[in-house]
Amino acid sequence: MTMIKDLFSAFEPGLLDELESDTEIREVPANTVLMYPGQYIRSTLLVLDGLIKVFREDEEGNEFFMYHLEPGDACALSMTCMVAQEKSTISAKTVNDTSVLMVPIDKMESWMNKYKSWYHFVIQTYRNRFDDLLHTLDNVAFRNMDERLEFYLKKHAESMHTKQIQITHQQIAQELNSSREVISRLLKKLAERGKIRVHRNEIEILNL
Repeated sequence: MTMIKDLFSAFEPGLLDELESDTEIREVPANTVLMYPGQYIRSTLLVLDGLIKVFREDEEGNEFFMYHLEPGDACALSMTCMVAQEKSTISAKTVNDTSVLMVPIDKMESWMNKYKSWYHFVIQTYRNRFDDLLHTLDNVAFRNMDERLEFYLKKHAESMHTKQIQITHQQIAQELNSSREVISRLLKKLAERGKIRVHRNEIEILNL
């Protein structure tokens, strides 16, 4: 309960009480798929701890990174699919061990009318995720691959709150829709410029 109050301090006391009594805390191991295309969403989630990656995936398994969900965040797309009773078109996976608060659809809908703080939280969630998508779109449309790679590494370091990113060249290539060879070459250039240090399955951020 203390964690919920700290993360969602703007919520009314009544809403906090209902969050405690009418939702479920779920502990999810790293690399667990929480949402996948074609799935009907029965509850939305609020992130209490950890990190979730939201992405699109094509038929060949190539991933397109969209944004991260951090503690205090909610998944706007799951909210939309849940309320509209539509299937998900995205995937979501935990990056590390993560705690989430599962909010059932009936509670989300009733809280919209009952609590102003929840209404504003949902609207702000939509706005934040829209801004995230705009940043990602701008990054893809207006930057070349080396700039996209720097942006990608910087965002991951900020989201994970660490300068040591546990990731392979192949994983980066999949998320940036590139090849491992191209990513390895660009990482080498960044290392030569003193911006990163490349280790086995790890990128250390020095000066991005």
